[in-house]
Amino acid sequence: MFFADTINGSYELAILVKLLLAALAGAAIGLEREKHGRPAGLRTHLLVALGACLITVVSEAFPLKYAALDGTSSMRLDPARIAAQIVVGIGFIGAGVIIKEGITVRGLTTAASLWLVAGLGMTFGMGLFVPGAMAAVLALMSLIFLKMLEPVINKDRYLDIAVTASNRPGLQDEVEALFVERRLRITDVRSHLDLQHDEIVFEYILTQHRRRMGRELTEALAKLDGVRKIRYH
Repeated sequence: MFFADTINGSYELAILVKLLLAALAGAAIGLEREKHGRPAGLRTHLLVALGACLITVVSEAFPLKYAALDGTSSMRLDPARIAAQIVVGIGFIGAGVIIKEGITVRGLTTAASLWLVAGLGMTFGMGLFVPGAMAAVLALMSLIFLKMLEPVINKDRYLDIAVTASNRPGLQDEVEALFVERRLRITDVRSHLDLQHDEIVFEYILTQHRRRMGRELTEALAKLDGVRKIRYH
């Protein structure tokens, strides 16, 4: 049965199964996010999936309730219109879990998983049990197993580093020479000169394929003459 409108002749039992399956799928994906300490975890994903399923069930109920209206009525029913607003509305929750810290953006996967569980809730709400189960399994596999591939994927690592030092000739060349020795690529650079304190600040965004480079680079920069402060993240 592709669309499950009733189970054993009962609409109420079919709705209960839809809600339970949506909650289970949302909870399974939310549990994976919860284990990684994400702001939207088990309860958030469960509620999003359950709410999306409930709204989909309600949208299906409107045509049943007002089916007796004839063609002369001014009321026009479109069950898909209510469900479509779920896709738009979930964007506000997704945007709330995305955090930008300097050059680092966190929460994109969690936002995508919230969008996904809303889709799962709609799928189970329509009675599409098999497609919903398949999507839930694929989502869990991508979240769990694809994360294991991250250490072996050769991707760029970014470092935001700021060097505060006394203003002296040749300092910037010495700093950038250290970057060249360590095969660091300068993506962006900014500088601030404080004439009152005779102090200069260099802010670099560096990239390379190594996982960690901040501590070693900081130790090398600290040995340069005139360096007073180093900050990186």
